[in-house]
Parts: sequence; C-alpha cells; structure tokens
Amino acid sequence: MLTEPASSLTDLALGLVIVTLALGLRRAPAVHRHWRTTFWWVGAAALAGAVHHGLVTRSERWAELSWALISCMVVIGISYLLAATVEEVLGPGRGRVFWVLRSLSLVAYAGLAITGHAGIGAILACEGVTMVAVIALWVHGARFGHPRALPMLAALAASSAAGATRALPADVTAHVGLDPTSLYHVAQIPGMLMLYGTLVGAAVVPRVLRPRRSAV
Repeated sequence: MLTEPASSLTDLALGLVIVTLALGLRRAPAVHRHWRTTFWWVGAAALAGAVHHGLVTRSERWAELSWALISCMVVIGISYLLAATVEEVLGPGRGRVFWVLRSLSLVAYAGLAITGHAGIGAILACEGVTMVAVIALWVHGARFGHPRALPMLAALAASSAAGATRALPADVTAHVGLDPTSLYHVAQIPGMLMLYGTLVGAAVVPRVLRPRRSAV
C-alpha cells in the first residue's frame, strides 16, 4: 500500500506527461538540446517523487536522503532551463552570462548557510532567484521581438501559479479532493504543456537580441 497515495499517483502522472513531452521534443531538431534535457530532468524528478511519496516516506532513515536527491534533480533541471533561455534569448556562446546568473542563487544559498539556515527548503527557495533571472531574460526577449517570448512568459506564469497552489490550506484544496501537494503536481501539467507547445510551435534559430538602432 502506498504511504501517500494521492501525492504519489499525481507525481507519477506529472512525470509520465513530462517524459512523454521530452520524447516528443526529440522529433523537433530545431529545439536546442538544453530544452530537452530540462524536460528529462524535471520528468525524472517527478517520477522519483512518486516513489518517494509512495514508498520512501515510510522510512525515517531514507526519507530525508530521498528528498535531498529529488531536490538536486530539480536544481539540475532549473539549471538547464536557465542555460536554454540564455542560449535562446542572447544567442550561443554566452556561457559567462549563464554562470553569472546561476551564481546568484548559489550566493543566496551560501548566505543562508552562513546564517544557519541551510537545508533542502533553502535550496529550493534560492532556485526562485534563478527563475527570476529566466523570466527577466524572456522579458528582455519580448522587448526586442523574440517570437517565443510572450508564449514562454505565459508558460512560466502558469508554472508560477502552480507553485502557489502548494501554499493553499488543506481545507481549500479539499474542495477538489486533493491535498496541497497533490494539487501542486496536477497544476504543473498545464505549464509544462504550454512550454512544450511554445517550443514546437515556434521553432526558431536562437539569435542575439540587441536594441534596434533608430535611423538617423
């Protein structure tokens, strides 16, 4: 019997959807490989979460280690999301920009660690800094006419809204028959579908976006 059946099954459904989308991206050669890697890591994290909620949480010895590993998978997935965004919006060969932006969350986590607040929750919270960088880059892309910018921002907004469901009280989410964690899993699916649709529906070659110079 599953320890947390709702959370386990919804994470399983989320993982299967994302892995299916990752397979679909293999048929879109114009999509940069970092996007496919993002889907693979996030999908794998969701499938691992299904095992964690269903089986591992019954063990006090292994539950914390299991969640730490899943958190690391999420961190890797977000790293590839940032790398894909840098490649897409700013163009190839911008590794320095990636590392500068990626270091923001690492510095934030280091600050928490120094003040005695290190932990898995702190790691995931600091990943929000990376997501802000991703959104800022796509806002920059929208300013200069990147064809994927607006639908990408919509997909990111949907994912952010999904994250907010996790903070809802249990008596509120009970109206749909799910606990906050399970509803969070389900709510992530539309955002991932929107992200996939954006990638395959507007397959463009990454390019450097610079401000347009007005004619003199």
